[in-house]
Amino acid sequence: MSTKTCTIQTADAGLVNLTVEEQGEGRLVLLLHGGGGPQSVAPFAELLAQRGPAHVITPVHPGFGGTERPDGLNTIGQLADLYLGLLDQIGARDVTVIGNSLGGWVAAEIASSGATDRVGRVVLVDAVGIEVQGHPVVDFFSLTMPEVFERSYHEPAKFAIDPTTLPPAAQQAMLGNRQALAIYAGDTSMMDPGLAGRLGAVTVPCLVVWGESDRIADPAYGRAFADAIPGAEFELLGETGHMPQLETPEKLLSAITSFSGRHGN
Repeated sequence: MSTKTCTIQTADAGLVNLTVEEQGEGRLVLLLHGGGGPQSVAPFAELLAQRGPAHVITPVHPGFGGTERPDGLNTIGQLADLYLGLLDQIGARDVTVIGNSLGGWVAAEIASSGATDRVGRVVLVDAVGIEVQGHPVVDFFSLTMPEVFERSYHEPAKFAIDPTTLPPAAQQAMLGNRQALAIYAGDTSMMDPGLAGRLGAVTVPCLVVWGESDRIADPAYGRAFADAIPGAEFELLGETGHMPQLETPEKLLSAITSFSGRHGN
């Protein structure tokens, strides 16, 4: 695995320095993390690279993981444009875009952008971003850390940590992640009321994967996400919460592999 900094020209924030981890060889995968930060997808990136086999690119959303966020970069749409700029810069084609939670929101925006010359297929993993009447995304910022773990996992006790026991640098990174999440996600809203309508323009194959025990955004929310995307497939993973890539990575890998096999990769 290698870590590098790519400099991307953006319309609103000028030149943005983007930290990118890269590993493996094979089909190209852009893997986008959620509010838990880059470490929430790091083990799955390694699994994808080894078992895909795949060439996995994992960027760090600016502001997460101790990185800097330019003042002009503050929306999910801008993140989507940033990553399309990254794909343009490296000359990528037929990319599989996978995003979890907030990263799934970014992936959904990429899917709706019409960039079919770059993107071949999209996988949304317990994504947020749309408005579903009667099934709102939980107000994440009102939760204590124990409540976040309780809602995020089928078996929370296996994954819960006490942030106060972490080294100061790790605590600072968690605080930075939370601040960046609030900026990109619109504080407590976690949604864009116009996104569901834009998803009607998606033309690339799309898989929506959901944990049946997700209590951040419930399975009914996930089904509504799939229903908003023409031809999207929906797969519910048993004994799984909001972050399948950490809790049941083999199930998630199997779902992605089967989907990719059905759609030319």
